[in-house]
Amino acid sequence: MRRLAIALAAIGAGAGALLGGPAAEATAQASGGVPVVEVIEATGLLDEVVVDHIATTLQRTATDGTVGVILRLDSDRAVVPAARVADLARQIAGSRIPVAIWIGPSSGSRGYGLPGQLVGVAAAVGMAPGSRVGNFGPLLDLDGVPAEFGTAGARLATESLSADEALAQGVVRTPTGRPAPTLGEFLVALNGLSHKGSTLTTARTVETDGAPRFESAVTVRFAKLDLFARLMHTAASPPIAYLLLVIGLSLLVFELFTAGVGIAGVTGAVCVVLGSYGALALPVRWWALGLLLGAVISLAIDVQTGVPRVWTGIGVVSFVVASVFLFDGLRVGWIPLGVGIAGMLLTYLTGMPSMVRTRFATPTIGREWMIGMEGTAVQAVDPDGIVRVGEGTWRARTNRATPIAEGGVVRVVAVDGLTLEVEPEAGGAQDYRERARARGRSRRKD
Repeated sequence: MRRLAIALAAIGAGAGALLGGPAAEATAQASGGVPVVEVIEATGLLDEVVVDHIATTLQRTATDGTVGVILRLDSDRAVVPAARVADLARQIAGSRIPVAIWIGPSSGSRGYGLPGQLVGVAAAVGMAPGSRVGNFGPLLDLDGVPAEFGTAGARLATESLSADEALAQGVVRTPTGRPAPTLGEFLVALNGLSHKGSTLTTARTVETDGAPRFESAVTVRFAKLDLFARLMHTAASPPIAYLLLVIGLSLLVFELFTAGVGIAGVTGAVCVVLGSYGALALPVRWWALGLLLGAVISLAIDVQTGVPRVWTGIGVVSFVVASVFLFDGLRVGWIPLGVGIAGMLLTYLTGMPSMVRTRFATPTIGREWMIGMEGTAVQAVDPDGIVRVGEGTWRARTNRATPIAEGGVVRVVAVDGLTLEVEPEAGGAQDYRERARARGRSRRKD
């Protein structure tokens, strides 16, 4: 399954290149011959789409005249094998041009797990205030390629460091030793970086009102994911994959009960495909995914009856359990989880049953010929229940004095909106209207 996800990601990257995405650019010289520094963004989970994007961009920039690369990192986990991240780390370490890593922006950015270990092979490292690095876990096997973590190597395996702590322990390293609250300041801090016998010049000093200041000496170019790859990367995040599966399956069930192939069916199919890709790319518990599908089927069984029954209870419990345990080691988040569960309950307990009754019962509402028809009680009518009359299932109501057992034969005596008023085939009690009419006839005779 994971190979299928990798294949889909590779197809997406190829499609992006054919469509003329950022990776199709071949020149690194801006107008006027100003050198170019490429910025690659690695945010969210480090999946196959992002890893392939980084590797492809590094290959291109090594030969197109780019003078340096900055990897903007904000990731706390990789969902690709450790060997794949190790290959990327070796590519960064062996790059002809310097590859620097900046963990930012400052709003809680992280360099954790396998993605965080890439700082050990970068030519320079910067961190924004409020960002953290560490919690690496087992270190990557880089086949002899050295990884530099200053004096915090052992500590980073199980702990994380703030930007100030990382600077004090040598994890953060730049030629100028300047802090890097922003990407622009990190670019200036790279000025004078020595790499494989060459020196990177990213800034120059200019006089302004008699005071020196730094200004950029390079042009920054952002290597962004193309539209298709961005879509696949978004689908491979736990909350999005979960919601796509829930919405897609619900739309397919909706289309099934409306007996047609329309917008809901097509939209549902697209959502299921994208959600399935996300499930393939993420560490999913397959028993939970199967339970999720079973829950949707269980809920769908009771849709046409219009009232919750045993299958509804089974479906609700199964859906909640599957939602909580769907991903192994990854959290969907309480908000998406609440939205998914509440939306599913509202859809299958109220919205879809009402839609089904309206869809299939409308042609008979108000037709006098329904009165007098006989049917069967699908559920005991005492005083409310479910009956089957003809080919349809209806909500029914009877006089409190004449309850009808499940399986009993009923006769329609009136239609009130979407509810049938019924009585037993024989022995039905007269309701208050009949009794009132009878008393009226008796008085007239007297």
